[in-house]
Amino acid sequence: MTHYYCLPIRLSVVLVVASTTLLSATTLAQQDPAGEWRYFGGDNHFNRYSPLDQIDADNVGELQIAWRRSATAPELTERFAGLVATKNLRSTPLMIDGVLYAPNAFGLAEAFDAGSGETLWTQQPYEPTLLEAAGISSRGIAHWQQGLDQRLMLVRGQYLYALNPQTGESFPDFGREEPGRVKLSSNLPQSNNFSLTTSPLVIGNTAVLGGFLNGAGDGGSIKEAAPENIRGFDVRTGEQLWEFNVVPKPGEFGYDSWGDGSADYSGDLGSWCCLSADEELGLVYVPLSAPTSAYYGGHRPGDNLFANSLVALDATTGERAWHFQMIHHDLWEYDNSSPPILGDITVDGRQIKVVMQANKNGFLYVFNRATGEPVWPIIETPVPQSLVTGEATSPTQPIPSRPPAFDQQGISLDDLVDFTPALRSQALELLQSFTLGPLYTPPSPWVEGGNQGTITVPDAWGAGNWNTGAFDPETGLYYAVSYTNPGNLGIAPTTFPSATMTHATPPGMAFNAPTINGIPIIKPPYGRITALNINTGEKEWMMANGDGPRDHPLLRDLDLPPLGIPNRPAPLLTKTLLFLGEGSDAVIGTVPGGSGSYDPADTGLDESWRWGRKFRAYDKATGEVIMEMELPAGTTAAPMTYLYEGKQYIVVGVSSREAEPEWVALALP
Repeated sequence: MTHYYCLPIRLSVVLVVASTTLLSATTLAQQDPAGEWRYFGGDNHFNRYSPLDQIDADNVGELQIAWRRSATAPELTERFAGLVATKNLRSTPLMIDGVLYAPNAFGLAEAFDAGSGETLWTQQPYEPTLLEAAGISSRGIAHWQQGLDQRLMLVRGQYLYALNPQTGESFPDFGREEPGRVKLSSNLPQSNNFSLTTSPLVIGNTAVLGGFLNGAGDGGSIKEAAPENIRGFDVRTGEQLWEFNVVPKPGEFGYDSWGDGSADYSGDLGSWCCLSADEELGLVYVPLSAPTSAYYGGHRPGDNLFANSLVALDATTGERAWHFQMIHHDLWEYDNSSPPILGDITVDGRQIKVVMQANKNGFLYVFNRATGEPVWPIIETPVPQSLVTGEATSPTQPIPSRPPAFDQQGISLDDLVDFTPALRSQALELLQSFTLGPLYTPPSPWVEGGNQGTITVPDAWGAGNWNTGAFDPETGLYYAVSYTNPGNLGIAPTTFPSATMTHATPPGMAFNAPTINGIPIIKPPYGRITALNINTGEKEWMMANGDGPRDHPLLRDLDLPPLGIPNRPAPLLTKTLLFLGEGSDAVIGTVPGGSGSYDPADTGLDESWRWGRKFRAYDKATGEVIMEMELPAGTTAAPMTYLYEGKQYIVVGVSSREAEPEWVALALP
């Protein structure tokens, strides 16, 4: 039995950071005035929790829409002809001193009244041009305060902005090349543009950014890419303070984990979801994603640090305090794409401050957040090996002994849909040309007219994603919202003239597994909520989220229970309730056209069961549905809650392919 973790390399420095520069600024994550929401994950611990209890199980059925607010900034669309808003409104507002702050559908910040939703100001494009006005929604904004001095930190496109919360104007002393903003791609290879769809994290006087690079690599037949490093910037000046190399350079720890010198040209590995921080320890927790061309790694032998790792960084210097790699030599694109959530638990009478990291693979990894030591053993376990020419699979993968997986892992014939004998027979027939196996069964050789790939569960979009995870600090329960969908991974010799790899996924290959007239080939639930007790490491309950395909023509007469909707809604926890929507057809990767369809005949089917407009309140102790209501469209963003003038509000971003993006505020009459 092996414990796989890296002990701190600078623990003595980490533990004294809070007594030095970090206390020079008020981060407020642990000092929030009651009823506010100061980071898009709630606070820097990112637990998506509020202690508010005005809305409870007795009255939640009375919730009404208090106000609705367009996220398309009508004054901008009127001013700039041709300005079109993206439908996927990712934005979760902050609420500070009675004002909501959020990026709109173009990624520009807006401030609006917490009681009415009325506009206070809208950030104007840096230059009055359509090119500057155009953009996409991000997940949030960060807030910094020291005394009376306050700033909003926002990433939009290739730029980091510092905005005045009273006016929305940029601070002219922020940035050197362009007053008011810092270009984040200025030190990157010319072909790469920086992008970040989440919020910066502010700790002390530092804004920490992950991000990804457009043009970093095609993810298919090109092995070269720029690394998507983690950086810290001064909130006042915009000066870059430090940079952490996600792919180690020669002489740095982890460089030797990239065989054949592959660290010299490998890249990606960015942190595109969410960061969290412990101000007392002075640590920022960074979940990292997969390496370039994640499905074939013959050109990058070794474990490939820091791919698929959780890394704790010193917020002042950017130096690594500890790390843990969830996937060695990734071949499935099993990113750490969920927020690292901080909490305090009690295990066998011992109090532990932990960080909880969900992975796309369906596991939740729990560590002492000061040292990186696993709370329960994580065991290096032998896994199936690749049959692809040139591949060098890791012989083992680290498997948590607790808590149990929060979603299905791997696939066998016993997992196939069996609502009726006919459906099961069809599923068996569809899978005759595919490889099946447990979690970590590698992509298999694709052969024209023969083996069509490996059916993977979870698929490359993951069981867990940006929406997964909320933690209740009072009960110690972690709520995993997940998506159950089979994928398909096959590898063949490359045929692209520009290829720099010997093998890749075949041209035109879709990654979804076949379906039966739109019905998944596996048993439900297809979207679920799982409550894990982090004090004991055990599962408390699991419930399907939404009806799923119960009304499909092949199923509607079977009187089935809720089957779950495979989408990406994010949870909100309060003192007594768990709130969750059903998702939206605007959310990328969860609907046809997002991740593709294996069978071309399936693409014309009505698969509207993959999203819905319902918003529910669950009993967080049992999973029982207490309330459900319909919103104007499906949920695309994580909900938040706050107290304003004695009234509790819940605000959530909604939109669809047909409906315009907007924020909807719910409150009691």
